[in-house]
Amino acid sequence: MAPKKKVEEVKKVILGRPSNNLQIGIVGVPNVGKSSFFNTLSQTDLGKAANFPYATIDPEEARIPVPDERFDWLCQLYKPVSKVPAFLTCVDIAGLTAGASTGAGLGNAFLSHVRSVDGIFQVVRAFDDAEVIHVEGDVDPCRDMQIISTELRLKDIEWVEKAVEAAKKNTRNAGGVSLADKAKKEELATVEKILKHLVEDNKDVRKGNWSNKEVEVINGLNLLTAKPITYLVNLSERDFVRKKNKWLPKIKAWIDENNPGDSLIPFSVALEERLVRMTDDEKVAEAETLGLGKNASALGKITTAGYTSLELIRYFTSGPDEVRAWTIRKGTKAPQAAGVIHSDFENKFICGEIMAYDDLKEYGTEAAVKAAGKLRQQGKPYEVVDGDICYWKSGQ
Repeated sequence: MAPKKKVEEVKKVILGRPSNNLQIGIVGVPNVGKSSFFNTLSQTDLGKAANFPYATIDPEEARIPVPDERFDWLCQLYKPVSKVPAFLTCVDIAGLTAGASTGAGLGNAFLSHVRSVDGIFQVVRAFDDAEVIHVEGDVDPCRDMQIISTELRLKDIEWVEKAVEAAKKNTRNAGGVSLADKAKKEELATVEKILKHLVEDNKDVRKGNWSNKEVEVINGLNLLTAKPITYLVNLSERDFVRKKNKWLPKIKAWIDENNPGDSLIPFSVALEERLVRMTDDEKVAEAETLGLGKNASALGKITTAGYTSLELIRYFTSGPDEVRAWTIRKGTKAPQAAGVIHSDFENKFICGEIMAYDDLKEYGTEAAVKAAGKLRQQGKPYEVVDGDICYWKSGQ
């Protein structure tokens, strides 16, 4: 009997732009701590923190280093002249208010800024402070989350309805059996399925079960609710330290009901604003005083969560001149990963010499890794793994 053909696993297409240079936007209703969070995250005062709606109109942008113990260890090993970690690009977007989808406030501009990023940090206020006004009059994080969710979904519905109309026009003359006519009909079926998911199922696009062909249509529409969301709950310093807040269980329940699986990270902008002004030693001492171990800041955890939510990974190039983390999308093949450094590396790709970070850490030197037979030569089909240490070979 002839041997069975090996069934190749179909690679899942990822929602979102196929790029390594992705951005995450900081959104929320006005006066929940977005710009103050952005300032501490970027250790700048780029976002004009102010106690009134629309203090941020044009989005501010900063590249934030993503903490990585592997990168730190490689720097200790090689003691390089230059150290370049992985970065996450964060954009501070103005406050979103009820009615934004119809243009209320500065709604249209804000939603276009949200549309231009690839993922969302949604800052949710769960602290009382009479000096910081709330645009809705009182603090209710679940209501605020519902406002954002509703506005993003309403705008998506508007865009998808237009896409359905355009697809219907395209299919009116598609009575044939050609591949082009078939593709037009499939596209119409997909956009109608997306509209049903948003309107009748009342769900965000990222929570749907989509085929690869459907994901490609969704990616072409660049929908707001297709973007991954990480919920950042801004607590008072007291509540963050004692790990208690009356709103946290309600926020968790809202996420579980409306967007199950999305990340929730409690933090305190008030505490982060104090820590950002301290030296490293002072930060450790303050964390121990508060009973929070050696690191009281949640910023590293937040940055890592944002990076991961965008399906980003990194590989390293290491040597005495430079240790550098290169950001790629999960599932990137070797030639495209090499092309992040220089297009010639992709166009004239020969192979990659690759070792796992864990192997280098175990054996201690590149020579020992090679002697143990753990240095691998990989060709064009190789999918780069998070933490690979790569040396690319290309033609002249």
